[in-house]
Amino acid sequence: MAVESLDNACIESFFSHLKTECLYLNVFTQEEGGKKAIQQYIHFYNYERIQVQLNNLSPVLYRTQIA
Repeated sequence: MAVESLDNACIESFFSHLKTECLYLNVFTQEEGGKKAIQQYIHFYNYERIQVQLNNLSPVLYRTQIA
């Protein structure tokens, strides 16, 4: 496996979640609606979405706890 593909693993995982948990579940008729949905999802992903790999914490709570 090339180093470049390993470097992108985290962001590829995030985009996969973004598409399946947000974009594919909605129909956007205007660009602004899509932008707002993406902004809301990014906030949800970082502050509210529980992740098993992070001891059942959101990314922000996990980083706060280990700091």
